[in-house]
Amino acid sequence: MRIGTRQFVLRKAALYAVVINALQIAAMAALALYILVDDMNTALSGVLGDLLVLLLAAVVIWGAAVDIREALAAMKMTVKLHGLDETVTQMTDLNHALRAQRHDFLNHLQVVYSLIEMGEHEEANHYIEQVYGDIQAVSKSLKTACAPVNALLRAKTAEAERRNVRMDTVISAAWKDLPLPAWEMCRVLSNLIDNAMDALEGRAGARVTVTLAEDVKGYSFRVENNGPAIPADKQSAIFEAGFSGKGEGRGMGLYIARETLRAAGGDLTVQSDDAATAFSGFVPRNKPAPAAPKEK
Repeated sequence: MRIGTRQFVLRKAALYAVVINALQIAAMAALALYILVDDMNTALSGVLGDLLVLLLAAVVIWGAAVDIREALAAMKMTVKLHGLDETVTQMTDLNHALRAQRHDFLNHLQVVYSLIEMGEHEEANHYIEQVYGDIQAVSKSLKTACAPVNALLRAKTAEAERRNVRMDTVISAAWKDLPLPAWEMCRVLSNLIDNAMDALEGRAGARVTVTLAEDVKGYSFRVENNGPAIPADKQSAIFEAGFSGKGEGRGMGLYIARETLRAAGGDLTVQSDDAATAFSGFVPRNKPAPAAPKEK
């Protein structure tokens, strides 16, 4: 969604709120005036009064309904803006990492060249082994044609390292021309990777594997961890809105992830046992057209 469109939607919601609340205030003022006049002039018809009250009540109810509708629209817009903000942050981090790597690479090249020129071949080999890991970490995150996904994988790889979790990425697809906004796909992957790392908290040998693939039908991914199994009787409930084992105010991540994929014609499933827990998602290249209504 373009920035201009978002601003228009938010302005429309604000305008609706102002107009509706003004009508409600005017309605209540008219009701108060009617009561005051009725007290002073008993000649007013009781039927007219009832009709006026019903009209004012209808205005208030209509205003409240529109307020609720616009509030829900504003909430959805806030969620989208939050997702876009996360994507921008991740891409900024990736840009900084790449610029730092380019600078460091030149310095490393000068050091290796000097060591070789001095005949210190063993020391040069040891130096290369030390810096190889850092270079490889960034390189592994640049295998797709989708910059936001690359940024996300880079950010999550760094986070996994801080949390003592080994994160492997297996990428066999470019993921070009995704059928849904890249920031929405990033939000899905981010929720799944975060959940996978949370499940490994304090676990020795913690490992998360993120696999991205595609075929002629569409795009697929798999986020797997070697944490404890999800009980079989809860594997369906974890996708329900509000379900969480992390306390109140949580439990929307998996629900939003699955609904995002389903809106694009895909789905999200889980497989879990004592060996591993894996969330697998799929999005078709072209969103299926809605079924035509059957003729009576």
